Amino acid sequence: MEARLQAHVEAIEAFAHAAQLPERQAAMRKVKKQLPAVAALVDFWWQGVRQDLAHAAVSPPWQRWAQEALLPRRYWEHQVTRTRCARRKAKMQRVLERVRAEFDAHGLTRSLPPQALEDWQTWATQHVGAFQRASSAVEGRNGYLAGMHRQQRGLPKRRYKVWTALHNFDMRAADGTTPAARFFKHAFPDLFETVCSNVGALPQPRQRKRGVMLRH
Repeated sequence: MEARLQAHVEAIEAFAHAAQLPERQAAMRKVKKQLPAVAALVDFWWQGVRQDLAHAAVSPPWQRWAQEALLPRRYWEHQVTRTRCARRKAKMQRVLERVRAEFDAHGLTRSLPPQALEDWQTWATQHVGAFQRASSAVEGRNGYLAGMHRQQRGLPKRRYKVWTALHNFDMRAADGTTPAARFFKHAFPDLFETVCSNVGALPQPRQRKRGVMLRH
């Protein structure tokens, strides 16, 4: 996995050089530094998927179907619901339509009874969720905060606390739950409404003296 990622990064560098685009050496160094960690997490996740299939004594054709048809479809279905960028969502939607068509046309998919297909979908959803949680430490909130630290030479402690609260109590998964709700196993009040309920009356604008106003 690391070699494949490195090849993609080198291809991007070559394209940028050929197109005479501005060189972003600092950004590329940062990306290359993250490659081993990202690759290790992805390799570990795939190892878990294969061990799970082997433990269930799934035959090789069904293993390939699960890895090459089922998991890609469930992954892109999950990703499309998470992005807010319209352009990125449109690209993901096109990919999802392609992998969904391949999944539906696959002979093994068409041979499954409804209950068995639902069981496979549940299995895939669990593994896709595990992949999202595992990769977030590198590419999610922590990676974003690391970049902000680098750009601003440190973050104010109050802002760091605010971002932590937003991440745990306001970021929602496809099922509408927050990280805090999933961790503590119960729902919490809406963060925005809670903050607004604790905001008192705003101060009135300063009133200028009438004599000063007349002179102007």
